[in-house]
Amino acid sequence: MTVTTPTIVGGPALPQERRLVTELPGPRSRELAARQQAAVAAGVSTTMPVFAAAAGGGVVVDVDGNSLIDLGSGIAVTTVGNAAPRVAAAVAAQAEAFTHTCFMVTPYEGYVEVAERLNALTPGDHAKRTALFNSGAEAVENAVKIARAYTKRTAVVAFDHAYHGRTNLTMALTAKNQPYKSGFGPFASDVYRVPTSYPYRDGLTGPEAAARAISQIEKQVGAENLAAVVFEPIQGEGGFIVPAEGFLPAIVDWCRANDVVFVADEVQSGIARTGAWYACEHEGVVPDLVTTAKGVAGGLPLSAVTGRADIMDAAHAGGLGGTYGGNPLACAAALATLDTVEEDGLIERARQIEALLTGRLGELAATDPRLGEVRGRGAMIAVELVDPATGEPDAALAKHVATAAHAAGVIVLTCGTYGNVLRLLPPLTISDELLAEGLDVLAAALGTAR
Repeated sequence: MTVTTPTIVGGPALPQERRLVTELPGPRSRELAARQQAAVAAGVSTTMPVFAAAAGGGVVVDVDGNSLIDLGSGIAVTTVGNAAPRVAAAVAAQAEAFTHTCFMVTPYEGYVEVAERLNALTPGDHAKRTALFNSGAEAVENAVKIARAYTKRTAVVAFDHAYHGRTNLTMALTAKNQPYKSGFGPFASDVYRVPTSYPYRDGLTGPEAAARAISQIEKQVGAENLAAVVFEPIQGEGGFIVPAEGFLPAIVDWCRANDVVFVADEVQSGIARTGAWYACEHEGVVPDLVTTAKGVAGGLPLSAVTGRADIMDAAHAGGLGGTYGGNPLACAAALATLDTVEEDGLIERARQIEALLTGRLGELAATDPRLGEVRGRGAMIAVELVDPATGEPDAALAKHVATAAHAAGVIVLTCGTYGNVLRLLPPLTISDELLAEGLDVLAAALGTAR
């Protein structure tokens, strides 16, 4: 039997409520799931068993009319909401003008304006340049290319628990085997991994953790061979790990002293997500190169490398680019996204969300030792779940809570090298009421696992 999809109007005008009118997944989602299984490669998996029909504010509405609280933002992409009015209007206007010419063939103003905006917003007041691409992985890979061109060296250092993408080079930089690397090698060479700062598990101060990492770099790689150090100021897939205070500045100081390019991978943590334009601002760190993606274009594919003009200009003419890099629609969306963050006060909103999330999760942690640590910044908050007797990661508990939340109509994601971290990435347009209700659902899910 064919099930008729409900008529649903998207955007922030959607009722901001959790509403279940069928079991999850509903009949129309089950029908689409069967078509997906027959048509889509098995390696493309999904977190939720429902198909979206509309979204906005803090909810996603599925094809059966169920309204779900969104604590995932499409993995930190829809920071300004899934259908932000300025973004939707800008994309529609650009589509009427032209959808593509390729900037490398006949350029257009939108690309230049995005570059100007990112040059102004990224940390530091030095002269900067920007190049635009499509995905976070592309941005990271191009940052490495640029660093190698500038330094005339080849080695690259990444860190434990890192995630940088799914291309061959970025898989080499990524630490987690499943599901990202297993069976896909061999990977790009001259990539080295060193320990990061993981305060909950290593107990080191920032300077101590930095000294450990630097010692390993000097002994196993050698500064004279090193083009770049690539680091997420808050590690994303690795578990929203916030390094101990002083770790990042010490690593950056060492890079400067040894003419090594420091690349801040802000793909997940950038564009207001942490209560600042970029997470490295929280420690006053000024990277040589910054990668931006995810939240920069309101859901359209766009990424960027922004950095010191002399480093960015080291690549030869024609050495950077791509057919779709800086697509006109994505550039229009990015400009509208940046306007929305500024004009709607969304950096401050991220800080308010941090207070709400950490306050409630802190209360839960005070009475439930399975919540080993609550950490993060802004609307990028996580809780690490552990066996209270041993402190060992409890991936089964994280899976139980996420599954129960999904069944109750709350989108929540897991992460972490050990699979034991719940990560909360709500859109900055979510209401306090929806956020509180989502946390109620998570608390109830934790209660059922006792």
